[in-house]
Amino acid sequence: MVHHIVLWSLKEELSEQERKDAAERIRRELEAVKEQVSGVISLKVVISPLSSSNRDIGLISAFENEEALQAYQKSPAHVKAAGYVGSVTEQRTCLDYEA
Repeated sequence: MVHHIVLWSLKEELSEQERKDAAERIRRELEAVKEQVSGVISLKVVISPLSSSNRDIGLISAFENEEALQAYQKSPAHVKAAGYVGSVTEQRTCLDYEA
């Protein structure tokens, strides 16, 4: 099993309402990819982190294998979602590992 964890910070210049709207759209679009790509075991987007966090949004996902992760990353739905994510975030951290 391959785990894929991504953390983002929303752009500082976004208003509070824009931040909420962006986070919800990111969650909706990324979680929808799960239904469109085989090999996804689990996929959850966290948009309400605790105040102790230093990122605004987290993606926690698991895939059957590395090939399934690559298929997810190349899928049209993910590419579209990633384009939006990139337009409203300014920092991204990623950790992929096999367990």
